Amino acid sequence: MEVIKNGSVPEEDASNAPLFYGGKVTRQPIVGGDKTKYYSFSQVNFAAGAKNKFHTHTSDQILYATDGKGYVANETEQIEMGPGDTAFIPAGEKHWHGATDESAFSHISLTTPDSTTEMFD
Repeated sequence: MEVIKNGSVPEEDASNAPLFYGGKVTRQPIVGGDKTKYYSFSQVNFAAGAKNKFHTHTSDQILYATDGKGYVANETEQIEMGPGDTAFIPAGEKHWHGATDESAFSHISLTTPDSTTEMFD
C-alpha cells in the first residue's frame, strides 16, 4: 500500500505541449505506469482560458473536476463542470476540455497507461 499525499507530486509545466493552448497548463502524474499497468491517474491544472485541442484517446477517459470552472465538449455539445462533477468520455470520442475564460480549472484524469492520444487541429 502507498499513500500519495496531496501536494507531494510536483507540477510539470505542459503549456508548450502541442495539445494545449490559451494559457498555462500543468500536470501532476499521481499514479501511472511505474506503479500500475491498469491506470494512469493525474491532475491537470488549467489557468483561466487554457484549453486543449480536439483529441481522442484509445482508452476511456474519466475527468473528475476538483477546482474552478471548466468545460468538457464533444462535437455536438459543451458542458460546464465544477468541483465534484465527473465526465465519462468513451474511447475514440473526439473531445476537448479546459478552463472557462474567467476561471482556472483543475481535474483528475483517469485513463489506461497504454492509452494514446490523437490530436486534431
